Amino acid sequence: MKAIKNRRALHDYYIVQKYEAGIALVGTEIKSIRAGKVNFRDSYARIVDSECWLINLHISPWDTAAHFNHDPSRRRKLLLHKHEIRRLKAKTEEQGMTLIPLELIVNDAGLCKVTIALGKGKKSYDKRDSQQQKDLEREKARDKD
Repeated sequence: MKAIKNRRALHDYYIVQKYEAGIALVGTEIKSIRAGKVNFRDSYARIVDSECWLINLHISPWDTAAHFNHDPSRRRKLLLHKHEIRRLKAKTEEQGMTLIPLELIVNDAGLCKVTIALGKGKKSYDKRDSQQQKDLEREKARDKD
């Protein structure tokens, strides 16, 4: 099982709840994901007409594909149950939360899943506080050794 993580998400957002969803891809996209050519910068999920879409996820074109290659930053449909989509839509509209992709996982069966999370954006002072906490924990771990 191979996972590609969005490292900036935990720095920029408070994670409230996680969901695992399937993702609709074309053949050259899955090959690029297996090669690790994914960029999460500015990517998010949005619910449009009771369907969940992943927007701005950049999957680089497959090098050896000719004219059958994919558009690198196209919208990709996320495969979720209807009750999950309704719950996510209510939380994003009422409470001002955002859907953020945390990681892409290619499992042993060859299927690609994406872990999305409901997140609340951090302010700049919150980011500094969390960085200080991490630094303190690192120093404590060093002192124990």
